[in-house]
Parts: sequence; C-alpha cells; structure tokens
Amino acid sequence: MLMTPLRSLAAAALLCLLLPPAPAADLPRKAPDFTINLLDGKKLTLSQYKGHPVVLAFILTSCTHCQAAVKVLTKLQTEYAPRGLQVLASAIEQDAQSHIKLFVRNFAPTFPVGYNTGAEAGSLLPPTGKLPLMPLVGFIDRQGVLRAQHEGEEPFFNDLEPNLRKEIEALLQSKR
Repeated sequence: MLMTPLRSLAAAALLCLLLPPAPAADLPRKAPDFTINLLDGKKLTLSQYKGHPVVLAFILTSCTHCQAAVKVLTKLQTEYAPRGLQVLASAIEQDAQSHIKLFVRNFAPTFPVGYNTGAEAGSLLPPTGKLPLMPLVGFIDRQGVLRAQHEGEEPFFNDLEPNLRKEIEALLQSKR
C-alpha cells in the first residue's frame, strides 16, 4: 500500500524539522560517500559510481511529483547509460521499506531504488528552504562533486525532462 498524501506531507514536515536549511551557495561541494539501503539487505554507496555522473533522487513513493520524476529519470537512465550516467533513487518516508516494492512494480524504474531516513537524505542534500518539497534531486559529477540540486516545486520541475537533460549533459561534459 502506498503512503497517503497526508502521511507524505507529515513525512516532509518531519524532514523539515530535522534539517536546518542550507544556503544554495554551498554548491558545488564534495558529496559524502552516501549509502542507500536496498530491500535485499545490500547497500549501494556513491563511491561505487566514482568516475560516473550520478543523479540521485530522494522521493516519497506517493508523491505525484516524485512519480513523474521517476518516469522521466527511467527514460533518461536508459538513454544516457551508455555514456556512463547512473540514476539512483531513495524513498525517505516512514516505513519506506514496505512501500518500495509496490512503487517499483508500478513505475518500473531502470535504476536502483532503495531507502533512507529523511535525516540521512538531508546530510547529502539539505533542503534549501524551510519546508523541503519533494523530490530532492542531486547531480553529482564524475569526481564526486555535487554540482546542482533541485527540490519540489521549483520552476525546474515545470519543464522537467528538458531541465533534467540540461543538468545531465553538464555532468557528462565534466572531465573524466
């Protein structure tokens, strides 16, 4: 069962309370070696993808913006994978483990989807405002530097696919 919109809002509000806002001027910055938990008990780390550009999306499985982003990122992962791109997603709502399997079945992403706590997500992509709006998407270059991040209802999400392409192309142009 997917999380209700009310529970999604509560999860976002909880994340807001746990994390201080980060000024946008903190970019670019070195991304820490972040770990994503997978349902099979395995873990993925950003360091596994050193030398590859990474798009990391923190999502709520019932969030319609997150679902739309996953659909577009699935298309772009398939298109850009031959050039080295790796997309990763992590659900951060309460009981995320119990929601991921159905989410993956419904949206069929072509990239790993795991889970983290909101606080863990905020250690990598601190929200830039008082209330983090979902999804939180980070763009990490081949050297492990977080080059950009976008969240929720920013204008970036109004024209999602072209804006994602622009950020991905910038990552792919970065030095090897």
